[in-house]
Amino acid sequence: MEIIRPDTRFDFIGKKKFTLWISAVAILISLGSIFLHGGLRYGVDFAGGILIQIKFPKAIDTSDVRNALGEIGSKDAMVQAFGGENEFLIRVEKASGNLEEMSKSIQTGLQARFKENTPEIRRVEIVGPKIGKDLKEKALWAVGLSFLAILIYVAWRFKQVSFGLGGIVALIHDVIITYGALSISGREYSLTVLAVILTIIGFSINDTIVIFDRVREDVKKMRKEDLATIINISVNECLGRTILTSGTVMVVVLILFFFGGPVINDFAFTLIVGLVSGVYSTVYIASPVVLFWDRYVTQRKRKR
Repeated sequence: MEIIRPDTRFDFIGKKKFTLWISAVAILISLGSIFLHGGLRYGVDFAGGILIQIKFPKAIDTSDVRNALGEIGSKDAMVQAFGGENEFLIRVEKASGNLEEMSKSIQTGLQARFKENTPEIRRVEIVGPKIGKDLKEKALWAVGLSFLAILIYVAWRFKQVSFGLGGIVALIHDVIITYGALSISGREYSLTVLAVILTIIGFSINDTIVIFDRVREDVKKMRKEDLATIINISVNECLGRTILTSGTVMVVVLILFFFGGPVINDFAFTLIVGLVSGVYSTVYIASPVVLFWDRYVTQRKRKR
C-alpha cells in the first residue's frame, strides 16, 4: 500500500527558520509555566503523602467533603472531583508522622461522617517523604542517563557527532515541551508519566535514526547535492513510514484518552503531546542541528 508517492518533495527543510521560532516560543512558554508554578506538580509518588480515591453512592458537593476532612483534623487535604459522578481524590502532601494511621483515620472519619451516604474506598496510595525524594532523584538520573546513552549510540552508529547531537537536542526539545504541557494543564508528574517520558524518548529517537539512516544512504547516492537537499529528500522518502507508525499509535492513544477513564488520562495525554512533538522535532530540530554542524564545523575544518 502506497500512502505517499515516491516522487513527493515537500520542502520541509525550507521552513526551518519559521519552525525554529515556533519551537523557541513553545519552549519559553513551557519553561515560563514551570517557573511560575514553582516547578512541576509532583504526584504522591515523588512528593510523598497520601492519596485516597473515594466514590459516594449519592450526589455530594466537593465543599461538603472538604469540610468533613477539616472536622476530622485534615484541613490541609486537597479534594478534587475525579472520574465519574460523586467521585473524588483526597490528597495530603508531605505528611509527617505515621502515614498509615493518618490514612485509616481519614477513611474511618469520612465513613462515620457520611453514614447515610457512606463512601466506597476505591484506591489508597501511601508514600513516605524520603521515598518520594529518592524516587525523584532516580527519575532525574533515568532521564539523564538515557540521553547520554542515546548520544553515544547515535554518534557511534553514524560515525558523526552531528547526528548524535541532533538527536539529543531534539529529545531535549520533546521533554521540555511535554513537561510544559503537563505544567500548563495542571496535571501531576507521577511514576506513570515518567514511564511515558522514557517511552517518548525511545519513540522519538527511533524515528530520528530511521531518517538519519536514509540520509546516510542518500549521501552516498547523491554526492553532488548539498546536505540540505539530501535531508529534505530523505524526510520525504520516510514520510509514508512515519505516517503509518506514528498515526497508528496516535489512534490507539486517542481512544485511551477519550474512553480509557481518568486513571490513565494523564498517561494518554502525555503520550499524545510526546508523539506530536517527537515527529515534529525529528524534522525541524534534529535535521537543522545536523545542517548547522555541517556548515559551521565540518566545512570549516575542510577549508583548513
